[in-house]
Amino acid sequence: MDIKALIREVPDFPKPGIQFKDITTLLRDAEGLRYTVDVLAEKCADLNPDFVIGMESRGFIFGAPLAYKLGCGFIPVRKPGKLPAAVHCIEYELEYGMDRLEVHQDALHPPESRILIVDDVIATGGTASATAKLVQQTGCTLVGFAFVIELKDLNGRKHLPDVPIITLVEY
Repeated sequence: MDIKALIREVPDFPKPGIQFKDITTLLRDAEGLRYTVDVLAEKCADLNPDFVIGMESRGFIFGAPLAYKLGCGFIPVRKPGKLPAAVHCIEYELEYGMDRLEVHQDALHPPESRILIVDDVIATGGTASATAKLVQQTGCTLVGFAFVIELKDLNGRKHLPDVPIITLVEY
């Protein structure tokens, strides 16, 4: 199946010159969504994660069903103030300012927990890199990353740790 054919490009969003890769068209296609999750699971199986971490919010869309397929737990990484219990947090730099990510302190079990980080897209790598640092801060083992889309020209991979990086579609 051609996943790329199911991803809509929206010109000039969110600003002129950007060709936004819209996954909502992939998500609404039942066969395409199933195929995408199945292929991610197949490619990630050898990483043997104990937990899949998905970043708010599109990482939840692919992370939870991937965790289900891999037979492991899912852990959400959220924006500030969304988690009710004690959290580990990390601040990271965005193009125009700072942001913060949080994970429950009791979500992971160092050092034995093996973590796979999942998101819909890797662009500049900022959010994925921050999430990797958050995982490392907890003392757990990062076993890899999985993304549906990679925007190659933005070189996001260069900001990530030296672990396997799985992508399905490249632009």
